[in-house]
Amino acid sequence: MPGADLAGVHTFRDSRDVDMLLTLAAQKKRVVVVGGGLLGLEAAYGLSKAGSSVTLLHLMDRLMERQLDGPAAELLKSLVERKGIRVLLNANTARLHGETRVEGIELSDGRQIDADAVVFAAGIRPNIALAKDAGIPVNRGIVVDDVMQTGAPDIFALGECAEHRGICYGLVEPAYEQARVLARHLAGSTAAYSGSVVATNLKVSGVSVFSAGGFMGADGSEAIVLNDVRHGTYKKLVISDGRLIGAVLVGDVGDALWYLELIRNREPIARIRNRMMFGRLVALSSEAA
Repeated sequence: MPGADLAGVHTFRDSRDVDMLLTLAAQKKRVVVVGGGLLGLEAAYGLSKAGSSVTLLHLMDRLMERQLDGPAAELLKSLVERKGIRVLLNANTARLHGETRVEGIELSDGRQIDADAVVFAAGIRPNIALAKDAGIPVNRGIVVDDVMQTGAPDIFALGECAEHRGICYGLVEPAYEQARVLARHLAGSTAAYSGSVVATNLKVSGVSVFSAGGFMGADGSEAIVLNDVRHGTYKKLVISDGRLIGAVLVGDVGDALWYLELIRNREPIARIRNRMMFGRLVALSSEAA
C-alpha cells in the first residue's frame, strides 16, 4: 500500500507492539486503527481509554463479521462508539499520506482522515511457506486429512497453519482438539477429527461477546431473538431439528457455556425451548417443577 513504509505506521501483534501503543496513548496522538476484528477493537479501545483520539476503519459492513450477525455487530458498534471511538464501516484503505511520517489516510471513496499514527490490525494469514517449498499440498493453509496428515507421508500439521475440510480455524481451541486426535493416532489408537464447533467468548472493548456454532442459521432453522438496545443486550438462539445449533450473545453472557454445551452435545431442547432464552437457571428449574 502506498505510504505503508512511513514513520508512524505500525502493526499490532506482540508485546513490543503493546509498548508502542502505550507510547502513542501517552502522547495523546490522533490514531487510525485499520481492522474491525478482535485485535483492532482491542487496540482502538486501549488507545481511546488512555486518551488518544481514535478512528476505527473496517473493510466489511459490520464489526467482527466472522463472530457476530448483523444486529449483534450493530449493537457492539453503538457500544464501542459510546466509548468515544469513531467507527467507519465499508472503509477500504487506499493509501497513506505524508512526507517522512504518516499525516493521514485516504479511503478508496476519496475520504481523508488526519492521523499522527496508523495501526494495522487486519487479520493473519497461515504460514505455508515451509510446506509449499517442500512440495506438500497447500491451499489457504496446509491441507490435512482427519488424522491431521498432510499430503506427504508421516508429515502432519495442526493449528492455525492447517486447513481441514476447507477451513482454517485460526483459534487455539481447535488446535487443542486437533492435537488430541493426532496424539491418539500416533499412539496407534483409532482417532478422527471431524471439525470444531467454533466458539468466541471474550470481552471486546469492554463489552462481553459470545458466539458459537451455526449462529447465522441454515435452511429449515429458526431463531429466537431478544434485542434490548437500551440495556446493551442481544441474544440470539438458532434451533434446527429440535436442537440448539448456534448462539450469539452481546452484553449478558452469563449462560454462554451452557449454550455451548447444548450445541456441542446436540441435546434435544423441546422441553426447555420456551424458557431457554432466559438462561439455565430458569429453564432447568422450571423443568424440574
